[in-house]
Amino acid sequence: MIQSPIRQMGMLMTLLLGLAGPVQAQVFWYPPQYPSVPISGADSLAGLPLPQATPAELDAGLLWNLRSGLNVAALKCQQWTGLLLVDNYNATLVHHKAELAKAYSTLENYFIRVNKTGGARKFDDYSTRTYNGFSSSMGQRSFCHVAGKIGREALSTPKGQMLSVARTQLRELRLSLQGYSDPFMLGADPRRLFVVLPSFDHKCWKRDTYKPQKCG
Repeated sequence: MIQSPIRQMGMLMTLLLGLAGPVQAQVFWYPPQYPSVPISGADSLAGLPLPQATPAELDAGLLWNLRSGLNVAALKCQQWTGLLLVDNYNATLVHHKAELAKAYSTLENYFIRVNKTGGARKFDDYSTRTYNGFSSSMGQRSFCHVAGKIGREALSTPKGQMLSVARTQLRELRLSLQGYSDPFMLGADPRRLFVVLPSFDHKCWKRDTYKPQKCG
């Protein structure tokens, strides 16, 4: 007996579903690509401006911005456990303890030097605004991914050389806050949600062969 194309399609789907076993959920996407051109502490993209800062103070600000960005990522990206953001951030604080402490001291002294009064308070305000500058709702996925990559690099960098990571990677971390549209991810384009199927009208088929000339 010749079965209808619709019935044949239904039997095929049933067979395929029966063969499929349970699998772990997987998410595949193309990692974001942002320019990682070296950046200096005087660049407006590096962070809040530091008027009258010396080169050493600008370097301290650059390093402090990177540390702040990785800290925010460790707090806000914990749903992506595979990135190991919390573990790598905590290990980085220990690994680069001396360099980070020096950057903190240098920045604190900068705010005391350029402000006649309230330097310590203004340093606290600067730190808070720096943290807030890494908040993003539109770019969280891209920010977390880039922060994970940078966190691994910071941890693998020899002690005393984290500033070099800030110089080469902070621009990329900042740009990742803008978000990233993965063109291959389902849902990036609503039209990808629709699958075009052939017509199941009997006139379009001869046995199990589809005849497009009859149905267009």
